[in-house]
Amino acid sequence: MKVLVVEDDPAVAEPLIEGLRRHGLEVVHVGLAVLVPDAAREVDVVLLDLGLPDDDGLNVLRIVRATSEVPIIIVTARGDETDRVVGLELGADDYVVKPFSVRELSARIRAVSRRRRVETSLVAGRIAVDRSRRRATCDGNVLDLTAKEFDLLAVLAEEPGRVVPRQELLSRVWDPVWHGSGKTLDVHVSSLRRKLSSPELVETVRGVGYRLVDDGDEGDGSR
Repeated sequence: MKVLVVEDDPAVAEPLIEGLRRHGLEVVHVGLAVLVPDAAREVDVVLLDLGLPDDDGLNVLRIVRATSEVPIIIVTARGDETDRVVGLELGADDYVVKPFSVRELSARIRAVSRRRRVETSLVAGRIAVDRSRRRATCDGNVLDLTAKEFDLLAVLAEEPGRVVPRQELLSRVWDPVWHGSGKTLDVHVSSLRRKLSSPELVETVRGVGYRLVDDGDEGDGSR
């Protein structure tokens, strides 16, 4: 697996690159934002620092995500919850705060790579989800979803009618060891509902989680 390390500080980049190679990963390194879009086309995963000298890493994330679905892990010293939420909302697959262990980072790299390799088309009543094309429709109309909204809908569409626990959604859509606010999930569900032609298709089961309502299922009115 080939990994792009985007880091301008040699004191951070050099031991990171060495450690990743020890874990069996091939590494490409760039230190400037302007080089990232082209380099990202040639790798399997991108490790993106936010504090780059020529541009903010979040803007780099926007640029790359506009044309590519390559897995992106933000690796940064910015640990504020707002930065995490913004980064994930813009399409990052994971968010790691410095300092970190190379062993954990290697595991996260492989985890996001596995998730992105899942190429499955799902049909759940009026909703269709094409994971390989990152495209979802409701009643045939294409939905304009953020990366996390798409992932959230895809998980719910795997088993329509099944109540997916909140912790499972946070683990699968955000982070296997998510420590952020549970409100992040609620905000994304609310946004997803607004974008569906029928918001009632995503139902809240109080104290448990959310489910995608089957066609003809009246629900329990707990939205």
